[in-house]
Amino acid sequence: MKSAKNGRDGRTRIIEGALRRFSQDGVSATTLASLREESGVSVGSFYHHFASKEHVFGVLYAEILAAYQAAFLTELVNHQEARDGIEAVVALHMRWAGEHPERARLLVSERPPRKTEPGGAEVAEARRAFFRQVSDWWRPHMKNGQLQVVHPTMCYVLWLGPAQEMCRLWFAGAHTPTDEEIKGLGEAAWQSLRQR
Repeated sequence: MKSAKNGRDGRTRIIEGALRRFSQDGVSATTLASLREESGVSVGSFYHHFASKEHVFGVLYAEILAAYQAAFLTELVNHQEARDGIEAVVALHMRWAGEHPERARLLVSERPPRKTEPGGAEVAEARRAFFRQVSDWWRPHMKNGQLQVVHPTMCYVLWLGPAQEMCRLWFAGAHTPTDEEIKGLGEAAWQSLRQR
């Protein structure tokens, strides 16, 4: 049901408010009362849409992850050459973080929901599907001797670990990355992942 106040339904308002609160205060420091206040919904409306703060976080995290993964895959499949794809994804990661700082802050700072927690099963399935698609792009480059054989977790750490750390500094207000530094992060990822 949409509110007369602004035309957005309660669920949307709760998700938008949660994004602001979780991004600013962190999930653990955000209270249910502050979520309701931020979104302008009643207790009844909140519980009509969500069972708990953790439920809101699980749904929000899954939505953010899906949007990020879609952008990642769109960028990746546009590149036929291994080096181009590796470097382009690092640039995309940094660009996406700059365009969606609240969303990126949650992905960088918060632990994903576990399988047994609200949203956890959806996040786990999305990750499996995502890694299958990344592997489909990776495999031919591995077979032709350009990219290493690497476990998905290690691949993520080598590919985006330094970019994630740069995002943490950026979000903390400690350093704003330059275009040259972002290019350097892409080159470092390529050097870490290429076959020698």
